[in-house]
Amino acid sequence: RTPSQIGLTLAFLPNDAFLSLTAIGQTLWRVFITRRYLLEWVTSGEVARSARTDLAGSYAAMWFAPAIALGGAVSLGLMQPARWVVALPFFALWLTAPWIAWWISLPIEQPTPELSVEQLTLLRRIARKTWHFFETFVTAEENWLPPDNFQEEPTPAVAARTSPTNIGLSLLANLAAHDFGYLPLGRLLERTQATIDTLHRLERHRGHFYNWYETRTLRPLIPLYVSSVDSGNLAGHLLTLSCGLRGLVEEKILDPQIFLGLRDTLALVKRLTGENPLISQLDAELAQTPSDLRAAATLLQRAVEQSEKISSALANREGNLTAWAQTLQRSCAEHLDELNFHAPWLTDGNLTSKIAQVHAAPSLREIATFDQLDGQFPVRSEVLGEASKRARERVRALETLASQCDELAGMDFSFLFDKARNLFAIGFNVTEGRRDLSFYDLLASEARLCSYLAIAEGQVPQEHWFALGRLLVAPGGEPILVSWSGSMFEYLMPLLVMPSYRGTLLDRACKTAVELQIEYGNSRGVPWGVSESGFNQGDVKQTYQYRAFGVPGLGLKRGLAEDLVIAPYATVLALMVAPREASENLQRLAGDGREGDFGFYEAVDYTPSRLPPDESSATVRSYMAHHQGMSLLALVSSLRDLPMQRRFMSRPLLKAADLLLQERLPKTEASVLPEDLELEETRPRFGEGEDVMRVFKTPMSRTPEIHLLSNGRYHVAISNAGGGYSRWKDLALTRWREDATCDYWGTFLYLRDATTGEFWSAAYQPTLRATKNYEAIFTQARAEFRQRRGNLELHTELSVSPEDDVELRRVTLTNHSSATRTIELTSYAEVVLATQAADEVHPTFSNLFVQTEFVRDSSAILCTRRARTAEEKPPWLLHLLVGQGGTHGETSCETDRARFVGRDGNLANPAAMQKVAPLSNTAGSVLDPIISLRRTVTLQPDEIAILDFVIGAAENRETVNALVEKYQHFRMADRAFDLAWTHSQVILR
Repeated sequence: RTPSQIGLTLAFLPNDAFLSLTAIGQTLWRVFITRRYLLEWVTSGEVARSARTDLAGSYAAMWFAPAIALGGAVSLGLMQPARWVVALPFFALWLTAPWIAWWISLPIEQPTPELSVEQLTLLRRIARKTWHFFETFVTAEENWLPPDNFQEEPTPAVAARTSPTNIGLSLLANLAAHDFGYLPLGRLLERTQATIDTLHRLERHRGHFYNWYETRTLRPLIPLYVSSVDSGNLAGHLLTLSCGLRGLVEEKILDPQIFLGLRDTLALVKRLTGENPLISQLDAELAQTPSDLRAAATLLQRAVEQSEKISSALANREGNLTAWAQTLQRSCAEHLDELNFHAPWLTDGNLTSKIAQVHAAPSLREIATFDQLDGQFPVRSEVLGEASKRARERVRALETLASQCDELAGMDFSFLFDKARNLFAIGFNVTEGRRDLSFYDLLASEARLCSYLAIAEGQVPQEHWFALGRLLVAPGGEPILVSWSGSMFEYLMPLLVMPSYRGTLLDRACKTAVELQIEYGNSRGVPWGVSESGFNQGDVKQTYQYRAFGVPGLGLKRGLAEDLVIAPYATVLALMVAPREASENLQRLAGDGREGDFGFYEAVDYTPSRLPPDESSATVRSYMAHHQGMSLLALVSSLRDLPMQRRFMSRPLLKAADLLLQERLPKTEASVLPEDLELEETRPRFGEGEDVMRVFKTPMSRTPEIHLLSNGRYHVAISNAGGGYSRWKDLALTRWREDATCDYWGTFLYLRDATTGEFWSAAYQPTLRATKNYEAIFTQARAEFRQRRGNLELHTELSVSPEDDVELRRVTLTNHSSATRTIELTSYAEVVLATQAADEVHPTFSNLFVQTEFVRDSSAILCTRRARTAEEKPPWLLHLLVGQGGTHGETSCETDRARFVGRDGNLANPAAMQKVAPLSNTAGSVLDPIISLRRTVTLQPDEIAILDFVIGAAENRETVNALVEKYQHFRMADRAFDLAWTHSQVILR
């Protein structure tokens, strides 16, 4: 033990002994003498509520220790004064024990950095603009649901779809706007009730809302899908909203924030007009805080009159000036109407003065009892009865709305939870009736709120929290949690409603994540703040694309250093952790022109490959609803002292689990080094660092250049011409022969132009047809082949998944022409499923035992060997095809080599490539088995299509079927490519 712990133990020793003896004596008395009150106890919650926390209360509770100290000091001084000096330290310690207990129980006051007036002005301006997004787009036209995003360029466009996370954040945005003084209580109720009514009309699955809905038709988008993190976010936000609505009953109807909110709106008008006498006069009046309701009503009445004059003077101005002036006028009028609604006695001066003596600014609950307080208000008035009636109606409306929120938050999370792994799946595909095979397995994740909520409600065991990965990295010497993509969003989004306790693992992780984000931004010479966001690349409709970005060294995902995209909302989130540094960064972003009509723009892209010539950055001029909601909640947390977090923890059910959030920092060393997570990754030029990357410009080297890929069980060898083999454990999956002069063994991909009939292969083999700009690129975790045929660009990537025994061949087609292109893709490999030696000795005999099956719904071929003995457990092989982008045709298959190659054909010119037609779909028992899948894809000008050809192996059919289901989803292939690189880095160490 440390000296301080020993000192505390000695200080509290008399009190602990007294409590123990008292408990023992009381127990013995009740058991053997009175035999009464044997089941009596007091809950810890009741003790906490009744306990006095001041110094006097501490001495009253721990009186025994000072009494022993004083008594002992007097007795010892009289009987043995020579020993009094030796006992003095103990007497002093016991005498001050209550003071020590009181002092160490004081809450640790975290110093709040003082922000400058300019910084506070900026934050409130951004808060007002951000709320303007919701009051502009969450309307009756959208059924009071937030559209996913609004894009300013090249033409203004609203994405009329929404998600549960968007909805939850939009509902809390209403409450945050009320906290800021932008939205009166009546309007808060109207907007919230309208959204809740819409939610009751939406189709659901076991209480969960689907991942996407059209906002105007309310139809769920296909495929019907339930997302674990989206449902967790919505449920947590609804419960926070419920507590917030109930808390409004006790709040005063006159909040100084009303006038600060009006000044925020006025400041935007002033910013657009410059100095104006009318605006300056109104600003000066609103800066005066009224002392009572009558003064507030007078001030609001003057504000309405002044704002009307301002609106008239600024009518028909260019830009948003007229709109903001009208918004100011409307806000003043709404706040005045709200005050008169709650306090109709303000028109009666005599009655107003009498009420002011009792309640300068009453709450709704207090107003509801005014008609019962006969003695306090000598002047009787029917107005009091009307005020009480209105207040009671508001109280009922708030309670009803809160109950509806509680009801909608009642979701069943059990079907999303894997009991064997103790983890939540990514989601559940309702259309296909199956749960995802990937899981949220890291504590540093945006799914943290879902996990906490499900544990608090008792839907999943507490062990789930400790099953979440705590992979540590120590970039600055202190271990912190690693996330998947190293984004600000993963660390800080749960803090929007969940509290953070100083010195805990999660608190340190969030703070260090922000510190590393700052260091990374400084090292790249740009503002800091990286998270998932849009970036400067559009699709065929010129809609900004969106994906996760992060800081190298914080995330497991590969390739984080390849992009440099700064998302301002990430800095706004950081206000909850590092307010001064975040404010300075936001000032820099605002100074760079990254501020728009609805707050900060979505992102700033600094990636050179996506920038116009002579430009150093590009602003992504759009606004995402969930980023806007996160920004507004982060701002209200920073400027209004964590109101959402207090509401969240005011719910006893959620408060009961808060020990999970107080996990201490581990004293272990980091389990991953920062350099394993590519703190700085740049692709070396050809000729530099050949041990990392090898580039071959020709397939015709003197001997084949071989690249090996493996996860320890599944192995692939491939040459710079495209030949090679696939093996699993000690079995050959595809046929191969060792011959330095012939490289036409392996897995091949054919491509054919459906218009001209011309065909070639993804690599040089097997068609042996040279193409323009041929490159074979071998890196640690993948092999790549690049070529161009006319205006069609072809990029093929090959990797082995470290998680599953599968190889992935990803083909990316880009149509650079001005015409539509239809391309047919066909795979080919000869199946062995036996040892290499057995196949070389008698390949024809080995072929006889292979059985094939075409699973048309999954676009997959399954192969196995018929068992020759009862004990034999034959292996299984799978081959499937999935694609996205372009227009895809039906998938056909071939498993008979004779049909594919033809009587006089060969792999360079097979019969299957002589005409544009589907394959024969032959399957079953064939003499010479192969696996071949074919699909056509149509590409519009400048369109991109991606197709993944997957081959894998397993010990039984159940596992093969699971792999087929898993890799139907593109993100599984993305994950495999990313993890392959991370796996290779760890292995190489």
